[in-house]
Amino acid sequence: MLRALRREIAGTIGLLADEHDFRAMRHYRTFAFTDFKAYLKAFEDLLSSRASQGMRTAVALFDPQEYADFCTDTGLDPDSPSSRASFTAQLATTGPTIPYDGQPLADLIPALADEAVRHATWEYATALLARLGACASCGEDIGRSAFARASGLLARILDTARPGERHLVCSVSAAPETLVAVLHADTGPDGTCQLDESEALEFTTVLALGLATRSPGGLVMRSSAPSSPDRVYGWRLRTGEFDPLTAGEVFDAYCTDTDTGDLVSPESDVDYCVPPDLGPDATPSAHRH
Repeated sequence: MLRALRREIAGTIGLLADEHDFRAMRHYRTFAFTDFKAYLKAFEDLLSSRASQGMRTAVALFDPQEYADFCTDTGLDPDSPSSRASFTAQLATTGPTIPYDGQPLADLIPALADEAVRHATWEYATALLARLGACASCGEDIGRSAFARASGLLARILDTARPGERHLVCSVSAAPETLVAVLHADTGPDGTCQLDESEALEFTTVLALGLATRSPGGLVMRSSAPSSPDRVYGWRLRTGEFDPLTAGEVFDAYCTDTDTGDLVSPESDVDYCVPPDLGPDATPSAHRH
């Protein structure tokens, strides 16, 4: 009975994903490992062992500096396994995690790093939107208004796209660096749009930040459908407006090396085209915050 109950317990394990973080933990007396490769091998063996017993495990990135800050804030001894367990328990509720499904660490670590970047991007964009406050002339919350408009724009973009796989990228120039959000969507058997809710939330937040702050940026959509060329089109974000790119502008963006500025050969079976009309949702309101 105890073994059966153990299979119903879900756990989270914190992973030191690189040697720099591993070395930072080695100065703790209670941290047992001295070799990074041996640590990764033991970590993977533990995951496999739990999986073989039917136990579900999620993996989170263990950041030594965040751990030290956590111990300072909570008054815990950082040189203690129980403190590390408490920090990992917090990661399970506040940080990004990846479920372990038997994949090798070589695949899991990059996926976890990508998830961490997504989470940090969303947190940063959300914080910037919250700081904008209320409009001085009408009292409306600027961030909330921009988020509502971004949600409407995303819905229209997906509604006007042809059925099939869709890959969207939104970039916004925000200090100190450009924020990038990616969204994948597909058409289900019943014809409805299927997407990851956390991806959609991050994507909408980054788009809202570009609209609210009038930062330069852009949004590009690539759609794929069986037996037809891929379609690529997009829009430019400029001074809070959402302007369609011409087919030539999309072609230039895709066929120019971003590092050298040299032209590169266009992909075969790809149409660079003008985006569909999004209707009034894409038109900026008469009142500007």
